Amino acid sequence: MKTLLRRVLSIWKLLVLFLLAGAAFAYAMFQGGFVSWFLFYSFMPFAIYGALLAMYPLKEWKAVRKIAKHEYNAMESMTVELELTRKSVFPLFYLLVEDKFSFALKEKASGKVLIFPGFKKRIVFTYQVDALPRGEHLFTEVSVKTGDPLGLMEKEAAIAFPSRIIVYPVYEELSYKPFSTHYDQGATVSKERVQRDTTMAVGIREYQTGDRFSWINWKASAKRDSFMTKEFEQKQSHDILVVLDCEKSNGFETLVSFTASLIRGIIRKGAQVGLLTVEKERTAFPIRGGEGQRSLLFHHLAKCEDESPLTLANVLDNEMSTLQQQATLLITTTNLTKQLIEKTSYLANKRHQVVVFLVKDANESMTQQERSLKAGASSRGIIVIPVSKGRFKEAFSEVATS
Repeated sequence: MKTLLRRVLSIWKLLVLFLLAGAAFAYAMFQGGFVSWFLFYSFMPFAIYGALLAMYPLKEWKAVRKIAKHEYNAMESMTVELELTRKSVFPLFYLLVEDKFSFALKEKASGKVLIFPGFKKRIVFTYQVDALPRGEHLFTEVSVKTGDPLGLMEKEAAIAFPSRIIVYPVYEELSYKPFSTHYDQGATVSKERVQRDTTMAVGIREYQTGDRFSWINWKASAKRDSFMTKEFEQKQSHDILVVLDCEKSNGFETLVSFTASLIRGIIRKGAQVGLLTVEKERTAFPIRGGEGQRSLLFHHLAKCEDESPLTLANVLDNEMSTLQQQATLLITTTNLTKQLIEKTSYLANKRHQVVVFLVKDANESMTQQERSLKAGASSRGIIVIPVSKGRFKEAFSEVATS
């Protein structure tokens, strides 16, 4: 419908152009004299150019979008280069070029530029997007628009050239310490790296950064033409499930950033981690380790939104039967409620290790109600750790001093 309307409008403008040319000629014929003919001949170049422009195929322009990389971290800058080429040398008075992309990027850059190409067959320009927002962003097409000097004739075309970038959440350096022992007042942390029984190999896997040289299985490596290491049985199960609260929140970006930092710290420690989020749909990642798992979880965190119709307490209630009892539950939220404490207490009574991270923005502090709930949770064996933006690394030192 939009294309049909655009065609009708173009035909109407062309008819108006011919009518104006005819009116100028009629005026010169009936009026006579130098002034009337001067007006007619002065208008004719614009009329002829407008008529030629109406026949000019604007879609002959080809566009190439060049982006240095397609994976970024939030708050990074990105430079985009657009190259426009054509075969003909038809003179164009101006060319308005606009790169069309996701709405989230429009607050950071316009991607629009006015160019006076003349007879040029190749145009190159760049624009920059500062402070990239987290998410998956789509570049759809390049719009080009031109017209005659009097504005009587305008043409517009869209050049399809889709591109996609992924912007991962910002993370902070965080040293994860495994929760190993339960006391009446909560949990303590172990300063040791997750230990494995290196006397009993239970399988093989691909080599990962941090694996010891002595763990390499040379026979399997020779067969697969890549380094393979022995998979050892852990002396103590240390599986971790991170539950991210996706309920609507003003501090959701900080929450995602802390969750990413937490997952990165866990995997660097050598432990295995899974992730559960409930947005409009439930998404669960099984508990695994390695850089492949980190990349998979970061990709999900880049796209997740605070769209959950359920409270975190309701989410935990629905997941009771699926949660592994041997897994440590690390819950990240911006909203501490009585219902959440009750659900986590029930899980703790079923031999779950449960820790709740209450994430705040840099200038936020716990309310009196939250302090009261934290004290009540501690008496039930649940530890609540307040975490502030910019101070994520203090999350586990807080546990150590509890």
